Amino acid sequence: MKKISLLLLIALSVSNCKAQKEEKSITITTEEVKEIVTYLASDELKGRNTGTEGIDEAASYIQKQLQSYNIKPYFEDFKDEFKFVNRRGDSITGYNVVGYIEGTDKKLKDDFVVIGAHYDHIGFGKAVENDSIANGANDNATGTSAVMTIAKYFAAKKNNKRSLIFALFSAEEMGLRGSDALAKKLKSQDIDLYTMVNFEMLGVPFKDRDYEVFLTGFDRSNFALKFNEYQTTNFIGFSEVSKQYSLFKRSDNYAFFQEFNVPSHTISSCDLTNFDHYHKVGDEAEEMNFEFMSSIINKMISGLEKLVNTSTKEIVLNEE
Repeated sequence: MKKISLLLLIALSVSNCKAQKEEKSITITTEEVKEIVTYLASDELKGRNTGTEGIDEAASYIQKQLQSYNIKPYFEDFKDEFKFVNRRGDSITGYNVVGYIEGTDKKLKDDFVVIGAHYDHIGFGKAVENDSIANGANDNATGTSAVMTIAKYFAAKKNNKRSLIFALFSAEEMGLRGSDALAKKLKSQDIDLYTMVNFEMLGVPFKDRDYEVFLTGFDRSNFALKFNEYQTTNFIGFSEVSKQYSLFKRSDNYAFFQEFNVPSHTISSCDLTNFDHYHKVGDEAEEMNFEFMSSIINKMISGLEKLVNTSTKEIVLNEE
């Protein structure tokens, strides 16, 4: 009997070690990031302009991917419709794609963290060598891939104490319409939003800076300070260009800040000083640095993991 018990203990120990190794091995690969960006920035989707067949195909692709990760829709369906009138007076229908992972903690699950990015682009641009499709790889297939792979990670880990909403916005390029619609809808539900983290243009690294990504609205909260503390590195830095051009108000984080008055920021590795193809047809998948992307996504995940699991809301707005 003693011999059998010893063998059983050894077997359980080996099994636990294997389980721990499997848990640690959940990382986002360069290949899966590349696959998502390459499809979203393909000519097939014709620049993903809101209200077009191309962006509808992109939305269906995002939904299928989220479903394959075993993520549930936040609303009845993944595609959450909104309507608006554009500057020319045309009525446009857009769709945010919204997924959900409920928190595991009985109390903290009532706190929400929104992780978002816009998946639309401008459609067509000034032709260069007979190419007029503005594919929008960096802007913002890269941010979309970050949200999707982060969602995949948390769906696999099942360790988020707070509830997570994964939002892929449409019509950002038409005046932040999608994020505005979702923020208002969530506000009408009176959810307890802890923070909103948005991702934009993550496809190329900075040169000669001592950080990897910057935060819009850097001084409005202690987000960067706490996130770097969670990371134990100087991961997020301050961009003078971002402040100069008020980028805090020019991306999808802003609607959540306006509606909820909580820390809501955009994380990016491009403040236009290190990328020459903004809103141009040259914003192609082959211009992206996918090794860099997978590296920073995995680093963001480790910080987000701490953010969604702290016992108190450590990230707060700074006093003005």
